[in-house]
Order: sequence, then structure tokens, then C-alpha cells
Amino acid sequence: MEKLTRWVLHHKLIVVLFWVVVTLIGFASASGLSSVLSKDFSLPGQPGYEANQALLQQYGNGGISPPLVAVVKLPEGQSATAPAAEAQMAAALTAVQKSAPDIRVVGYPGTRDKRFVSADGSTTFAYIYAPVVPGFELKPTAYPQITAALNSRTVAGQPIQLTGIALLSGGGGSSNGPSLLTEVLLGGVGALIVLAFVFASFLAVVPLLMAIVAIPSTLLIVNGLARLTDVSFIVQFLVSLIGLGVAIDYSLLVVTRWREERALGAQGDDAIVKTMKTAGRAVLVSGAAVAVGLVALVVIPVPFLRSIGYGGLLIPVVSVLVALTLLPVILAKWGSRLEWPRLRKEETASRGWTAWARMTVRRRWIAAGVGLAILGLLLVPAFNIVVGQPSATALANPGPAATALNNLHSAGIDDGALTPMEVLATPATAASTATALAAVPGIRTAVAPAASDPTWTNGTTSIVEVIPEADGATAAGRDAITNVRDTAATLPGAPQVGGIGPQNRDFISSVYGSFPLMILLIAIVTFIFLAREFRSLLLPLKAVLLNILSVAAAWGIMVWVWQEGNLSESIWNTPATGAIDAWIPLMVFAFLYGLSMDYEVFILSRMREEYDVTGSTTKSIVVGIGRTGRLVTSAALILFLAFIALGATPETTVRIFATGLAAGILLDATVVRALLVPALVSLFGRWNWWLPTWAAKVLRVKPSLPPPGSD
Repeated sequence: MEKLTRWVLHHKLIVVLFWVVVTLIGFASASGLSSVLSKDFSLPGQPGYEANQALLQQYGNGGISPPLVAVVKLPEGQSATAPAAEAQMAAALTAVQKSAPDIRVVGYPGTRDKRFVSADGSTTFAYIYAPVVPGFELKPTAYPQITAALNSRTVAGQPIQLTGIALLSGGGGSSNGPSLLTEVLLGGVGALIVLAFVFASFLAVVPLLMAIVAIPSTLLIVNGLARLTDVSFIVQFLVSLIGLGVAIDYSLLVVTRWREERALGAQGDDAIVKTMKTAGRAVLVSGAAVAVGLVALVVIPVPFLRSIGYGGLLIPVVSVLVALTLLPVILAKWGSRLEWPRLRKEETASRGWTAWARMTVRRRWIAAGVGLAILGLLLVPAFNIVVGQPSATALANPGPAATALNNLHSAGIDDGALTPMEVLATPATAASTATALAAVPGIRTAVAPAASDPTWTNGTTSIVEVIPEADGATAAGRDAITNVRDTAATLPGAPQVGGIGPQNRDFISSVYGSFPLMILLIAIVTFIFLAREFRSLLLPLKAVLLNILSVAAAWGIMVWVWQEGNLSESIWNTPATGAIDAWIPLMVFAFLYGLSMDYEVFILSRMREEYDVTGSTTKSIVVGIGRTGRLVTSAALILFLAFIALGATPETTVRIFATGLAAGILLDATVVRALLVPALVSLFGRWNWWLPTWAAKVLRVKPSLPPPGSD
């Protein structure tokens, strides 16, 4: 580290010019990034995915993209099955079908299946399958064309309303949430406020400057990588929001240590070299820990998640490079000038955090007990987590789509009607397949539209529409999917079962079947890495276990708040979701594990450094927490604000994700790092620093054998 720092300080102009050029190119190329990123969510080899691909290729719609649902609610006493009402509904659906290419429609007209009508006859629904574009979004022109075709139509004088998963989650076809740029700016403003408090000088702008360099530089590399291989569009959001946090974290650690070294008498380049030998090394270790959490996604057999793994890996790598190269130059050239007004001194550790550390050591058994009790309490809901599609009711934002859904509910038609399954049979077996699947437990009805309709058959295959009673987020809905698949496997030709429900079940099976392997891989790699860095067997083991427990507690918070609806309704006016979207627990784990390890490394690096000097565990805890407590809580607060900004979106699934990240970061920086870490280190005493000779040989470091009786 010293050699790198001295080289950087002797080549300041080269370093600055390099990052300026890269940053400017990154900003210039950012506008075209979305066009080269992939919206592919493929699950090669999985039956639901293969069925959906066949539907899209043969019919240009359907598959994992659920239909729009046209709803008509008639006044009491009128029936949707009356000849006049049926004719008007048929005319409306025909107009929709003619409004654009590749549109399929099905409802009571044409099938005469009364399960498309409520029990009292007053409410009817029909499906409109519109063409989709990559990412399974409606073709941009399709929705306006469909609504234009329906606006001039009525059934018995009543309007035809539209609902569906896509409209419900988007607030009726529009989103009023902040853009990515707005979210980053909000996070940046919050970060500046926190940094101004931490530094009490113009040095507060330095960490933000590092983030301004790191984010576009990372996006530039992502841009190049996306031209060589598929990179998920999700990466650009993660780079921007997570990059804001980690780039500031690393700069915060380095700048704080630089101020401390200067306060203790070091000057000029010597202060920077001393800083980078300690804080710089901690940044390197921390960045590697974050990278491990992300790169472990490559073991998941899902291409888009793998791309998030190696694409997201770039976030900590670039942030570390910026902190180790550009930041020393900025401090050397302008640091002392920005150290104004110098309202906060660094000669001594924070009085408040030092007092807290001493109290925690004195009451270590109580502190450890309270911390573990809090984690345990939050862990309980995590055991009830249901991974799957949140209920349609929970996804609904206020708007016309939610009104239409409420009309379905009031007529006794459940959310299962929004997520039908589609079965690919042959023209010869379509009718018998529909009859067999209609008798499956949990199925409202199954229909095979007229064999002469070219939008439902191509001469080789025919689509059978299967409508479940219950939402796929419920146990009944999941059972219905299993029952349909099992029955279809026994029918002639074993027809393929597609739709959003079956593919979600396959996604869960693929991802969470490999999830224990991912956790094990992360734990082993992190343990080895930290054991070598801290020259200890117990400290890395404690770090890994606490990180896993911390993430699991964040899951518990998500379950309690959203899945069970304990706070979601009172705060966001959103009822219990019944499930957590399948991608959320995985992504929360990958990011929280790495980000939380940031704080662990910051604290333990300083503790190990103090122990090597004093040989006292108690002194190492007091100094370590005293010197890093404010830093860690400030860094956590910055990330917390970034995730709160992310949660401002109107989309429920993104709110759930933001809740998990924000709650996890806050919990980790308070209960885990400020309470459990000092308490447990104090309890373990000399065993914290134990690395036997055999382990040291394997790790290729010096052994650490504290003398008996040392604290």
C-alpha cells in the first residue's frame, strides 16, 4: 500500500487527468447505456420459461406477461349474459383485437363460459393479451391503442375498465415516482448533510466528489461490458445507488484517518502515507468483502442474476480504486485548504463513542444479551417468509386499475383471475385438455377458444386458458399451479404450462435451490479472507455469523412490515402482500452482506491495530469504537437515506426492497456493530486474537498467540 501511495503522490497530474477523462466519458456515454443493457429474464431449461418462450415466439404475446383484464360492472338487476350486453362486449373485444397486430382476446362472448361472469351476473371480465417488447413490458403503442378502442364502447351503458398486474403495479399505467437521477440526487443531498456534520468543514465535499467520479466511471465499464455479454438493466440502478454509498464510505474512512494523523503531528505526504497504510488497507479489505457478496451471485443458475453478480462487482472495485488513487492526490493538493472552518478536532477519539464503548465492556453480558434478543425477535418473522408474487391487491396503487380490481372483488372474483395460466396443446387435443384442467382443484375454469380463431391457434398448437381461483402468492394458488402441471403431464402430448405463475415457481426453485450453496461459498471465502487480514480464527467466524443473522433479521422486518402487513397499511396504505417478490430476499442478502461487512472491517481493523500496539482487548475495543463509531453510524445513515430515496417509488416491490436494505443497514450499524461487536469481543478476550501456527501456515501469515491471562 505504501508503494502505491508514494507512486500516486509522485504522479499527481497523471492520476487526476486519468480520472477526469474517464469521468467525462462516463457522463457522456451514460445516456446510451440503457439501450445496450439486457432486459432478459431467461431461465433456460425450466418448463415454465420454455412454455412462455414458445408462446411469445408463436403468438407474439402472453407467456410471462400477464394479460390486461377488461372489467364491466353492470347495475344491480342487469346481467352480462343478456344478449344485448353480450353483443356489446363482443363488439368491444373485436374492436380491441383490430386496434393493433398480435392481440388476443377471450371472455364470455365466444366461449359462453359463465365462469367469466360473477355469480350474480352483474360483473364480467375478459382477457386482452397485447404484444410485448424485451423485458416483458407492453409494446409502447399497444396500451394507447387498446384504451382508444375501448373508450368509445360501453356495455349496457357502463364503461369498460382495465386492470391487470402491469397496470396495478404502475398506478394505472403511469408512475409518479422519482427517476433514478432524482433518487441519486436526493441521496447525495442527504449525504452532504451528514458529511457536513461529520467533518464540520469543506472536507465534506470530498467524499461526494469521489462518488461523482466512481459512479460514471463504473457505468462506463458496464457500458463496455454490456457490448460483450448480456448485463441486466438492473445493474445501472445498483451502481448508482450502492455506488453512492460505498464510494462515500471509503472516502469517509480515509479522510477521517488523514485528519487524525495530521492532528497527531504527521504532515504533508507522510500523513497520507500513514493514512493509506491503515485506512487504505481497510478500504481494500472492505471492498473485497462487498465484492464477495456480489460475485457469489454467479453460482445461481439464472443468467440475469449472474450478470448482476459480475456487473455489480464493478461497484466496489472502482470505488476502491478511486479511494486509493485519486483521493490521496486530492488530500495532498487541496486537503489542508478544505479543512476550514475546523470546528471538529481529531486529536482524541469521540467522547460519546468512547464512553459508550467503556459502558458496553463493563456491561458486556447485558449488552450481548440485549443485542442477541433484538436479533432473535426480528428473526422470528423470517421463518414465515413466503417467496413469490405479491398479491394483486397489495400491488394496486390508487387509480382506475385499482377501481376495476375492487369491482372484481365485490363480485366475488378473486385475484387469481389476474394471473391465468396458458397451456400449449394441439388443435386436436385442446378441447379435451381444457375439460381435464377445468376439473383440477383450485381452478375456476379452463377454456379452449374457437379452433378457427388464428390468434389462439396456428395449426400446430392451440392455447388453452386456465384461470385459477386464488392468487399465486397464496398456498391455494401455489397448489393450483402444481395440480395443473401434474395433470397436464398425464395428458396426451404432455402440453406445456406457461404463464407468470409457473415461471415464478421455476424461478424460486432455480434460485433458492442454489441459495444454500451461495451462502456457504460467501461464508467460506469471507472467513478465509478475514482470517488472513485479522490473523484470527474467532473474529472472522463471528463476523460471518453476525452478518448472516443481521441479513436474516432484515428479512424478518420485511416479512413483518409487508408480507404480514403490520406497518405497510398504516404507513403506505398498502395491505399485506402475502409474499415477498422472489428476487428481493436474494438481492437483499447479496448487498447487505457486503455492505455490512464494510462496517465490520472498519471496526475490527482499528481494534486489531490497537491490540497489536497495546496487547489489551479492552483498550482495543474502547479505541476502536471511539475512533470508528461516528464514522460507521454516519456511513450507515448515508446509505439509509439513499435507500429511503429508492423507496419513494410508487411500486410496492421496490418499496419492499428499499425497506429491507434501509432497515438492514440501520439495524447492522446500531444493534450489531455498536452493541454486539464490542460486547462479544470483550467476552471472547484473548481468543479474539488467536491464530495457531498450523492455520497461519495455511493462510501464509504470522501466527498470533496471545499469552495466557491476557485480556
